[in-house]
Amino acid sequence: RPNPAAIAREAALVARYTNVLVRVHRTLPALARPQPGAAQVGVVPAGSKYYGLPIVAWVEDFSADGRWGLVELPYSWPRREGWIRIGSLHRRTTRIRVDVDLSEHMVTVTKLGRVLFRAPGATGRSSSPTPVGDYFVTDRVPFSAGGSLGSYAFGISGIQPRLPAGWSGGNQLAIHGTNQPSSIGTSASAGCIRVSEST
Repeated sequence: RPNPAAIAREAALVARYTNVLVRVHRTLPALARPQPGAAQVGVVPAGSKYYGLPIVAWVEDFSADGRWGLVELPYSWPRREGWIRIGSLHRRTTRIRVDVDLSEHMVTVTKLGRVLFRAPGATGRSSSPTPVGDYFVTDRVPFSAGGSLGSYAFGISGIQPRLPAGWSGGNQLAIHGTNQPSSIGTSASAGCIRVSEST
């Protein structure tokens, strides 16, 4: 027989770890409050910073009427959030998240709070530390093996405000592979998270 307590616990777990994503089909103004006429604090672009891929933004909160969603403004510094109209936007959900412990140089992937994968990673060096915060994935880009980004990169919605002198690789943060496996587990990058190609 179904256990009501177990069912309730599972439902609470699903609700806690289910995140709503919205597909942004055109650049949207982001407002300070969820109401027409509120001050504009920025925009959520329709395309990602360097690859122009469609933005699928993470909705962190909803207005009481469900017509507005609070999202992080991609590629902005200082980091800030704003309210966008979401009533007509396509929605989907995810129960997967990636956490990076900067002090331990550890990358953990979970689903519904349960660990799926854990591996060491490289983080930003002291002169260009990885900016802390919550981000969402904006790009999924394959590359030819052997390059500095490895064979795959997940671009995220954050940027690095403290780029190394002479850096020419752009300021978007990402989780990606590397052709410097010895850097894994250390503070060695310009701010991105590097993971081993073998994991």
